Amino acid sequence: MPRLRITEIFYSIQGESRTLGWPTVFVRLTGCPLRCGYCDTEYAFKGGQWMELDEILEQVARFQAGYVTVTGGEPLAQRPCLELLRHLADAGYAVSLETSGALDVTEVDPRVVRVMDLKTPGSGEEARNRYENLSRLTENDQVKFVVCDRLDYQWAKERLEEYDLAERCEVLFSPCHGRQDPTVLADWILQDRLPVRFQIQLHRILWGEVAGK
Repeated sequence: MPRLRITEIFYSIQGESRTLGWPTVFVRLTGCPLRCGYCDTEYAFKGGQWMELDEILEQVARFQAGYVTVTGGEPLAQRPCLELLRHLADAGYAVSLETSGALDVTEVDPRVVRVMDLKTPGSGEEARNRYENLSRLTENDQVKFVVCDRLDYQWAKERLEEYDLAERCEVLFSPCHGRQDPTVLADWILQDRLPVRFQIQLHRILWGEVAGK
């Protein structure tokens, strides 16, 4: 039976992405090969507990929710994550995967919404971007840019045009908490008439600095 190292499984309001606002079960896997400067889940880098796939599915089912998000850390750093995603989709959940984009997303079940970061220079991990992932995304998926400053915004706008991302999938621009003023970012998007969705982390508004609730 496959096992995964799990930091936490919890029930909360989705604070980001297309399912913003929906009650959601979050399965947070332990471990991440990246070290983004703005990471708010450093506690998931180490520790956690080993759980068999059936145990995870049982805990998810207890919440009786329609939406499940598998996150981290970097979930794809654990190979059995792919099997977990398949089983969740088989069980009828609307499943999303939050991934850094530094690892191959090819084998992710097509029923799963891939919410993939493209790391901006301000993250400190721009060099880890796996640009070949972009050609594998579909209209079911999303690309997210966390914008730390004006340079990040310009960089994200260039990638948006270079890879024709708005024609491929949904694109999210999110202000980095504490580094980029949300109103200013919204104004830039409007001024440039970008075909992107502005998003702000709802869970921070509801519960402050905690990454999850």
